[in-house]
Amino acid sequence: MTETGTEISIDDLPIRDDLRGRSPYGAPQLDVPVALNTNENPYPPSERLAGALAGAVAATAAGLNRYPDRDAVRLRAGLAAYLGHGLDTRGVWAANGSNEVLLQILQAFGGPGRTAMGFEPSYSMHPIITGVTGTGWSPQQRGPGFGIDPDAAVAAITREQPDIVFLTSPNNPTGTALPLEVIERVAAAAPGMVVVDEAYAEFRREGTPSALSLLPDHPRLIVTRTMSKAFALAGARVGYLAAHPAVVDALQLVRLPYHLSAVTQAVAATALDFADELLGAVKQLREERDSLVAWLRDRGHAVADSDANFVLFGEFADRSAVWRGLLDHGVLIREVGPPGWLRVTVGTPDEMAAFRTALTGVTAGGGQP
Repeated sequence: MTETGTEISIDDLPIRDDLRGRSPYGAPQLDVPVALNTNENPYPPSERLAGALAGAVAATAAGLNRYPDRDAVRLRAGLAAYLGHGLDTRGVWAANGSNEVLLQILQAFGGPGRTAMGFEPSYSMHPIITGVTGTGWSPQQRGPGFGIDPDAAVAAITREQPDIVFLTSPNNPTGTALPLEVIERVAAAAPGMVVVDEAYAEFRREGTPSALSLLPDHPRLIVTRTMSKAFALAGARVGYLAAHPAVVDALQLVRLPYHLSAVTQAVAATALDFADELLGAVKQLREERDSLVAWLRDRGHAVADSDANFVLFGEFADRSAVWRGLLDHGVLIREVGPPGWLRVTVGTPDEMAAFRTALTGVTAGGGQP
């Protein structure tokens, strides 16, 4: 209510027509004993890392009256060293979460009159951010096993000539990783930019390659990553990308000045110093994921092959009833993906034991696939 006492709603405001009727993105934030719905890393920073982070923030605090390094050079150098593949600072960019990275890509290469293409089911923020930038969205369907048929993908690209193509590997919500041949075929056919979203790359099974190896031969290819998952920094909001330096130059045309705070840069750079420790927890999560996949399949559930820190499983006649039943047991997962499927984040052994017990109780009443 305003000072004059007049009540209005969002529908009374002169927002853009293409935003009317939309709902804000967001997974449920409920106070439950076991939260397995947002693909967070369940292992918090160790006391040693927490102490180092506190020290870095304290040192930064003394200079917070000054603007941060506008180009985040130290952080970008650290990210380049972490990624390897011959990358240097010029070929790496960072922002507030990978979603801001995606937003900047669409601001630079999308916009009104341009189109982005994605292969669904996939990360729901891709079409949302696309729409927010006034870019058209061209959805294509994934094939059996939630993979992408390269011939079908090339045919769609040839037909529609999108300015941006999104590939997600490992894919969210299915966990499916793409063979490099698929990415290469798409990159060769696409007239514009190809974005490979590798937010869950560190969780891939042994031997699963990264699109980073394709960068030298494909100057219009972008690989995006995040520190929210493997680095357990979801609360810090740090995303980044690797690409040809010319792509980074283009993104600096649309980035806001001083967009990445000094505190964020210090926290992220410090976490990179503890990469070995943090990736040790990733190994545990991989093993827990593979155990969960086997357990679900043993009980007759359909399960998508996963290279991420989550598992998509089904198929249920009424997935909402199963979701609610799990919530009644204090376990929150995500109702997302194709009809009949549910997604569960891989948690600690205790959390996964609670999930197994809850799912067994829920499906014993007739909710089995």
